[in-house]
Amino acid sequence: MPDEADRVEVTASPTDVTTATDVTPGWGGSAGGLGVVGPPLLASRLSPAALPEPVLVRPRLLDRLDRGVAGPVTLVLAPAGWGKTTLLAGWARAVRGEPPPAWVTVEAGDTGERLWAYLAAALRAAADGVPGEGPQPPVPDGPPRPDQLELLAAALAARERPVLLVLDDLHRVTDPAALAGLEFLLRHTEGRLRVVAGARTDPPLALHRWRLAGELTEIGPAELAFTLDEVADLLVAHGVPLPAAAVPRLAERTGGWPAGLRFAALALRAQADPARAVDRFTGDQPDVAGYLRDEVLAPLDPAARDVLRRSAVAAAVCADLADAVTGRPDAGQVLADLAREGGFVQRDGSSPPWYRCQPLLADLLRDELDRLPADELGELHRRAAGWYAGHDRPAEALRHALAGGEWDTATELLIARWPELAPYERDRPAVPAPPEPPAEAVRRDPELALAGAAERAYAGDVEAAAGQLRRAVEHARDLPAPRRDRFRRLAVAVELTLARLAGDHDEVRRAAGRLLATGAPDGPVDDPRAGAAEDADVRAVAGTALGLVALAEGELPEAAARFAEALAAARRAGRPRTELVCGSRSALLDAAHGALRAAERHAREALALPSCQGWSSRLDCGYAYLALALVAWDRDEPAEAAAHLTLAGPATAEPGAAALAALCRAGLLAAGGEPAAALRALGAAREAAPGAELGAWLAADEAQLRAAVGDVESARALLADAGAGATDAATAVHPSHATDAWPAGPEPGRAGGGRAALDVALARVRLRSGDPREAGRALPDWTGPDAAAWPLSVRLSAGLLDAVLTAGGDGRRAGRILEQVLDLAEPEGCRRVFTRAEPAVRDLLAAHLDSGTAHWPTVSDLVRGADERRADEPPERPAGPERTLDEPLTERELTILRYLQSILSNVEIASELSLSVNTVKTHVRNIYRKLDATRRREAVRRARELRLI
Repeated sequence: MPDEADRVEVTASPTDVTTATDVTPGWGGSAGGLGVVGPPLLASRLSPAALPEPVLVRPRLLDRLDRGVAGPVTLVLAPAGWGKTTLLAGWARAVRGEPPPAWVTVEAGDTGERLWAYLAAALRAAADGVPGEGPQPPVPDGPPRPDQLELLAAALAARERPVLLVLDDLHRVTDPAALAGLEFLLRHTEGRLRVVAGARTDPPLALHRWRLAGELTEIGPAELAFTLDEVADLLVAHGVPLPAAAVPRLAERTGGWPAGLRFAALALRAQADPARAVDRFTGDQPDVAGYLRDEVLAPLDPAARDVLRRSAVAAAVCADLADAVTGRPDAGQVLADLAREGGFVQRDGSSPPWYRCQPLLADLLRDELDRLPADELGELHRRAAGWYAGHDRPAEALRHALAGGEWDTATELLIARWPELAPYERDRPAVPAPPEPPAEAVRRDPELALAGAAERAYAGDVEAAAGQLRRAVEHARDLPAPRRDRFRRLAVAVELTLARLAGDHDEVRRAAGRLLATGAPDGPVDDPRAGAAEDADVRAVAGTALGLVALAEGELPEAAARFAEALAAARRAGRPRTELVCGSRSALLDAAHGALRAAERHAREALALPSCQGWSSRLDCGYAYLALALVAWDRDEPAEAAAHLTLAGPATAEPGAAALAALCRAGLLAAGGEPAAALRALGAAREAAPGAELGAWLAADEAQLRAAVGDVESARALLADAGAGATDAATAVHPSHATDAWPAGPEPGRAGGGRAALDVALARVRLRSGDPREAGRALPDWTGPDAAAWPLSVRLSAGLLDAVLTAGGDGRRAGRILEQVLDLAEPEGCRRVFTRAEPAVRDLLAAHLDSGTAHWPTVSDLVRGADERRADEPPERPAGPERTLDEPLTERELTILRYLQSILSNVEIASELSLSVNTVKTHVRNIYRKLDATRRREAVRRARELRLI
């Protein structure tokens, strides 16, 4: 039976049964035994499978196959339900020209003779009746002899047009000898035979040869997974009115698995509120569970199924953890083999790798795990707790200790490891709550209830955590003084976590103050649980919380100071989890200030920490990658910056970090020729930026970019709104009234680097508007004592602009200024300010080479790079468009066209404009038609040529 949830099985009837000669009339009596009547053949196995209704066309994958058949072998490799058969059938029907692709569906149990009977029929059908091809190839009816293979290969090689052969479900062939003849033909037909195969596992072909030669096209689960736009299209096709905001949730819930999405579409269509039903769609629902059991789990050997089921006790596992939980020394290898096939077992990029199951399969496995006997399930949790405790993962160890009923272990974990039980990831995956400790155990040890509160807080369940905290406090009133003091410290730490989860910054500051005020207990300590906590732990936890609040509010200097203190305390206390949190954010703040070498060092140190391995630390690692992206951008390494920005992932959505990520992303977009997209990124980030400092940086960059593309007036207005000049907006009407006076009193965004960034932006805007005198008046004093607190990029930009303004009247002084700028930039390797500066900077640098500089290699490299970029620039566009449109775009189409310049998907564009996805797609089709384009990039290029955007 087919391996796709959305493939329709064609049942053979008596009229479906035919013979090889029936399939291809006119071949009787040909060479190679073509007149021999073979065994009965099913027509349904020689034609593409019926497409599921409603049919969803996926152009990106069809295009991938079109490009793939330029080589000898294209392999669509994925487990069950990933849409292999549907994709191949849709593509085979859409191929233009003659002959159409030959099709063979492989069935379980096919012998070499049976398989070649179908291959013979398919090859004959593909070659029959094509004009100008001459004699038809002599195709044998059974496994070919060597001499027959050579005749067939020679005949195929002599053809003018290649033969396309689709082999579906090729994984069902287990005997390499059955495909030996096909492999021979692929090697010796001069590229005239092209095979497109769909399989769940690697077929018995020598794929490595084509991989090494670069002639193998592989399409796997990552490409077959539905994109957000495709999810939206599928829902529209099924008539499911799901809001655009819920589409990403459904895509994440299903992991983009095509069969799961079709099940979801059918289930949601029957719901009164589909948006709420998305969160209730799980893998243990009957239809989904039945498919997963029959098509995914059943084909696995019992050992693999057992490893998957027992490993599901943890959300993600590495090889060592899987070995410990399952008790099998080969569990890690089993997971590696399953991950190699992709789709349902995924691995991250850490070393050693961590594995996790596709979300719906994980639901099913957890459901089956819960059906184990209580003692057996408890033993799995106890094994997991022991492994996590021994590998510096106390939060996971605590959860499993509580789930396994190890009350003493849970209490000891809280007491010994409390500084590392605070959650820092946002939107952590929901995990089921372990059973609450019994009342007798809590009366004996109130810390046990406190451990339960800490576990629920780590899981993000604030209400349950608060309840456990109240329960612990009620039973702690009669504790002896030393132990009561220790309990108070632990309780305040939990309160601090709950305040952070609630987003109550004032309460975070108060709780941090209370935590810092808790001291070591006085008097004799008879109870080992009343031992004094290290002062470093308290400082690390409180400092981290205060640093996170400052960063979320955009108070970067305060955040940097808090994280630096907390990082030092965490290192003294030996707390790698807290060290990772502080180190990664310190790296980002160093990069934002321009301390590029320190930022790079801190980021590399954070990424090297053991606690930065696995999915549970993606946010913290993301801050380190974002720091590296900023470092690479300031060093003018755009490819590295883009790569690190992609890896930054969840960190780019956090307050504070999002603004810094937007500065980097906008710079990359502008450098890549997409200023409109860059401006949108800056504008959106500026609206959401926390704190005045970050808002000023974003406004300054946006204003300079607006001026660079010729929109000086909006740049002036933006700077006026940001407080850059009380009357600057009126300059265009009354230039003589221009003034650089700043509004009196404290102003938002004006302290430190924010004020300086706006000043530099104002100076650059005035210079671009042709007023160097006013530009000089606006330029801040970048050599003064206060300038040391500015971000390095702002200080360098000010100095470079000072040199440009001075060069017209005093070249010698301009050279001295330029040398000062180079003195500041060289130690950090900062180059972007030079490479992205005004065109006059290149001439200034070239003149500086002749006059002498202590930075000759750097200046020489900058001049050479500027010359290369100038040579690569396209000639200026003509003043007007080449021709006008036959049919103009509507206002709505023009609006959507502007969004097409960005990286937003159709789903995100629909959300931005409060339209349905279907409406957006209709407008996009109209835009393509009117612009005579077939793709987004082509439409944007054409629109720019016509000066529409």
